[in-house]
Amino acid sequence: MTAPASRVAVVVGNPKPQSRTLEAATYVATELAGHEPDLVVDLAQLGARLLDWQDEMVTEVVAEVGSADLVVVASPTYKGTYTGLLKLFLDRFASGPDGGLRGVAVPLMLGAGPGHALAPELTLRPVLTEIGGTVVSPGLYVVDSAHDDPSAYAAWLERSAPTITALLGSRTGVSA
Repeated sequence: MTAPASRVAVVVGNPKPQSRTLEAATYVATELAGHEPDLVVDLAQLGARLLDWQDEMVTEVVAEVGSADLVVVASPTYKGTYTGLLKLFLDRFASGPDGGLRGVAVPLMLGAGPGHALAPELTLRPVLTEIGGTVVSPGLYVVDSAHDDPSAYAAWLERSAPTITALLGSRTGVSA
């Protein structure tokens, strides 16, 4: 009997559907897990539903993301931080044993230039930790013009993937 593969989710807070941010997050998740994400949440497609705290579909998506073993949470950089769209979604997670993220979380942000390279560490990492995510690697910042260039991710993946995959393996019984 083989152990189940890790459940991988991608959450993208770009207000533009099917964005470069989505491509980047999917790439990172696939590289880390060795398979395509099981769940991809493009928040632009949820739109105003995120404002309705009674919306059952959003509640289900939050539960699925919360139970994933690995979650790549991505946003373009807006005014030095992540988007309000992503904030609306992350506000749905309660910290503590009955809610929140339960897996490894990877903060990823794209931006126009290197001036906001610390944004994932300073803005996204703390909230992912606060809502229960285990953030074991530095946040990843990619200049958006290089979002489709594997070399833009190579150094971060070389440094971070061993720790992330080892932790995933210890949590799921699956070695990468």
